[in-house]
Amino acid sequence: MALRWYIVNTFSGFEEKAKAALLERIKNSNQEEFFGEVLIPTEQVVEMVKGSKKTSARKFFPGYILVNVDLNDRTWHTVTGTPKISGFIGNDVHPDPLPDEEANKIINRIKDGALKPKPKVSYEVGDVVRVTDGPFSNFQGVVDHVYPDKGRVKVMVSIFGRETPVELEYIQVTKG
Repeated sequence: MALRWYIVNTFSGFEEKAKAALLERIKNSNQEEFFGEVLIPTEQVVEMVKGSKKTSARKFFPGYILVNVDLNDRTWHTVTGTPKISGFIGNDVHPDPLPDEEANKIINRIKDGALKPKPKVSYEVGDVVRVTDGPFSNFQGVVDHVYPDKGRVKVMVSIFGRETPVELEYIQVTKG
């Protein structure tokens, strides 16, 4: 018996319900030994809401779940017969498993996202932003430098008619 990872297409926005329905079908059909984990590829993101940090989950492959399964006719029917699931990715009848390297990348991204929440929005040099938090709140500026590893940006803010560099966290600014 070899458990392999497969990508399964769900109705968009119904990933949680599809996962729950699949787990219920696995249990009801006594197929637990043929299935491993069922994952929804999500990561934690941080944003500033009304002056406080808010962490939420963001799906990075909306409409898809990962299923670890020993695929045979019976398990294939269990997956494809689940409500809110439209089928396997690739050849729907004989789908190819996700290469182990790719599966590990996605799983590690899920784990890393849970440990270190990412900023909800990313910025590029030249973006016009408004500061939403801190002493420069409500100032507008232009992103001069991006530090993605630190989750920070250097923004050129006009203070008394002079361009002044201010380093801020991603969540302290908003586009526009």
